[in-house]
Amino acid sequence: EGTHEWEFNLDIAERAAELLRTQGYEVDVLPAVVPQRYEADLFIAIHADGSTDPRARGFRVAPSRRDRSGLARDAADVLALAYEEATGLARLPTTTRRMRNYYAFNYRRYRHALHPSTPGIIIETGFLTNEDDREVIVGDPDRAAIGIAAAVMALPETSNPDR
Repeated sequence: EGTHEWEFNLDIAERAAELLRTQGYEVDVLPAVVPQRYEADLFIAIHADGSTDPRARGFRVAPSRRDRSGLARDAADVLALAYEEATGLARLPTTTRRMRNYYAFNYRRYRHALHPSTPGIIIETGFLTNEDDREVIVGDPDRAAIGIAAAVMALPETSNPDR
């Protein structure tokens, strides 16, 4: 309806970043092109799904296939649990090859990708093409942001610097 997916993704990212900043975290909200060899304790790519079937619904979380940190898989599991609890959306049991091979994770092929030591995960926050999922993503993006921020705060490798 005249609004692009990136606008919803950015809104959720900015809300999650603000929640984390108020707790003392340093957060970068990056443009679509990741800085070369970007380093961080954790990288989360926020997206939304779409489908020609309006009944398709739920969210997906996937770790980088090229994770060298050894932390991405556990971080993805923590994110999935926190996001499901905050939003009430169901986690889809499958991920796509494109998610696991997201360009930002592919430091061997692309200059604008994460440093190999940065754990990367991607979340498809729900289906914009599904009325119920859209109600969370668009209608109440704070729920999505709370789920993402809660996961970051729950991970030991991203512990609050003020503690």
